[in-house]
Amino acid sequence: MLAKFIQEQRKKRSLTQEFLASILGISRTTYMQIERGERDLTITEAKKLSEVFDIPLENFLHGKEGAKPIVEIDRKKKQAEETKEEIRISVPQEKVDKFRQILIYVLKKVGGKPNIGMTALYKLLYFMDFDYYEKYEDQLMGLVYIKNQHGPTPLLFEKLIEDMIKKGEVEKIKSKFYKYPQTKYLVNPEVEPDLSILNGREKEHIDWELQRLSDLTAKQLSELSHKDVPWVSAEYGKRLDYESVFYRTPETSVREYGNTDED
Repeated sequence: MLAKFIQEQRKKRSLTQEFLASILGISRTTYMQIERGERDLTITEAKKLSEVFDIPLENFLHGKEGAKPIVEIDRKKKQAEETKEEIRISVPQEKVDKFRQILIYVLKKVGGKPNIGMTALYKLLYFMDFDYYEKYEDQLMGLVYIKNQHGPTPLLFEKLIEDMIKKGEVEKIKSKFYKYPQTKYLVNPEVEPDLSILNGREKEHIDWELQRLSDLTAKQLSELSHKDVPWVSAEYGKRLDYESVFYRTPETSVREYGNTDED
């Protein structure tokens, strides 16, 4: 069963047997034995594959991806409903519109950098949202983020980016950053963001985040997010709590808190 699951995950991500064999440090022939169920994985190999597939190790070993969140865009504000089987998120249209314009702006500014693929982009959006909430106790985009293997994942991203690709606003490109496969998103040069949707403080914050984080690799951004309280305190596959930013350590906190000690 695990052999078939590995093969399905590889094909789903358009990865080659040669690539995964190189990640595991084995020959393609040996890797093929894994997919045929003729050779068991070592723990080290299982960890590497779970990281490549962005699946928690425990789920990977049981041949499960975990419940896939369902995102619905609705003009009416509804509360998100959670069950043991799925997470259903209903997103107000105005939040989608704001996210679209911010995403276009971010991709225009840094999307062309060689280090900015999908994983790095996820983390940039996460820090923009959670840092803004810590600094101003207000929401920037207010997206729902889920705890995944490589860090926080914004639920709305996949649905929105597919729509933008269909409309010709964004192009999806498969590339490599060093030896790792990378998915990049480049904005159509004719598309410009509508910045009237942002106030001065919001735009200043986005620019500040891009200046301090956009040169980091996906691995560096993931490692930084793994040290952040919202990610650490959440369960795999569950949403991250914005309120937990107020319990951050100095390593990830971006707010200057006054000294509350009495004289």
